[in-house]
Amino acid sequence: MQLQLYNTLTHKKEDFVPYTPGTVNMYTCGPTVYHYAHIGNLRSYICEDILEKYMAYTGLKVNRVMNITDVGHLSSDGDTGDDKMLSGAKREHKTVMEIADFYTKAFFEDCDALNIKKPEVVKPATDCIDDFIKVISTLIEKGFAYEAGGNIYFDTSKLDEYYKFGDFSGEDLAVAVRDDVDEDTNKRNKTDFVLWFTKSKFDDQELKWESPWGLGYPGWHIECSCISMKFLGEHLDIHCGGVDNAFPHHTNEIAQSEAYLGHKWCNCWFHVHHLNNKNGKMSKSKGEFLTVSLLKEKGYDPLAYRFFCLGSHYRKSLEFSYENLDNAVTAYNRLIARISKLIPRSDGKADEAEVEKLLTSFDEALANDINTSLAITALMDALKSDASPAVKLAAIERMDSVLSLDLIPHAQALLNTAESTDDIPAEVLELVEQRKAARKEKNFALADELRDRITSMGYVIEETREGTKLKKA
Repeated sequence: MQLQLYNTLTHKKEDFVPYTPGTVNMYTCGPTVYHYAHIGNLRSYICEDILEKYMAYTGLKVNRVMNITDVGHLSSDGDTGDDKMLSGAKREHKTVMEIADFYTKAFFEDCDALNIKKPEVVKPATDCIDDFIKVISTLIEKGFAYEAGGNIYFDTSKLDEYYKFGDFSGEDLAVAVRDDVDEDTNKRNKTDFVLWFTKSKFDDQELKWESPWGLGYPGWHIECSCISMKFLGEHLDIHCGGVDNAFPHHTNEIAQSEAYLGHKWCNCWFHVHHLNNKNGKMSKSKGEFLTVSLLKEKGYDPLAYRFFCLGSHYRKSLEFSYENLDNAVTAYNRLIARISKLIPRSDGKADEAEVEKLLTSFDEALANDINTSLAITALMDALKSDASPAVKLAAIERMDSVLSLDLIPHAQALLNTAESTDDIPAEVLELVEQRKAARKEKNFALADELRDRITSMGYVIEETREGTKLKKA
């Protein structure tokens, strides 16, 4: 089935055709590792994970590369504000590299909890300084970059077209018209951007390298272009990221990459829209800082959050609230319970032709611009079908190779838990249910009290990815 994706570059849905038949070169903008990723950040990675796994499901070989930003990303994407990594180091009284190492590990722990596959290549920006210098030097030689005020800038006036993803004009980008574009008197043009800092207000910048232009460090935008070209070559099939990266970050990537290469660089751009709360776009600076760890502390399975994200299309903003998440948890648990009832009745080999029939609507949903909501509907329809339990389980297993919700393992665990509670006193089981209700109501003090009562009765309660488990002490 032909995969169609909405391409932000052309503003329309198109057949996805890799540059090299059968192989996809895919690049993902990675995190800036100055703090934990919030769940809004992770929504993008969940959607990109589905895209990668669906392409592999259809038989394509996917080469995926991700950067780790550990230098050069300022608090404004327009090359102004404080250095995010330096701010993180000051906040925690550590070195920049200690901060980078800690939050890189934390990011991938969150990814593991959400069943997000780690890309084949993950590269920190600080490992590729020589590559940045090489590309910047070439851009200067070609006349696309210049030195001013001690910094190296990309000259956007040399391009026939700068803004690729929309209808902005130079007038739209005037100083004080847009919040994220500030005046830099070194720039020849308002849309020019920094490739290399040698002189800036960050006198205490921890990470600096020798370059042909003096001691300094790279700008944020150059790293993704260079890391992509280093590991995926001159032709990129698909570039992923949050929609807020379309301008200026991805716009600048296109400008510098195509100026360096002399030809079109990336065919398709896949942008995931925001996770919002009632106050608007979720961020680290507004409201409760929602992380995977916080959700786990509140008793939520991270895969229930993944299920919540899959209920909406990646090109639609998704509103987060605990009420909405609770509704997703209920639906997720109900789905697992229904699957668990199939397991004891699934004797015999599944008929492959019957399995393929159940997979048709699932395939159609994801081939149509990764419509995960319809893919979930296809899964529900498979459960309601007249197919045998063995066929249903085989189809669900194949679907879950993309959805990655651990449906059958969770169902088996639920089945095992039910079997293991037969000899547990009813009073203990009732306390367990009361504790579940207390956790759902965010009454953690009562939940702790109930856990202590359960312990005093000779049982140990554990929260696992498969749910609440009870065993004798």
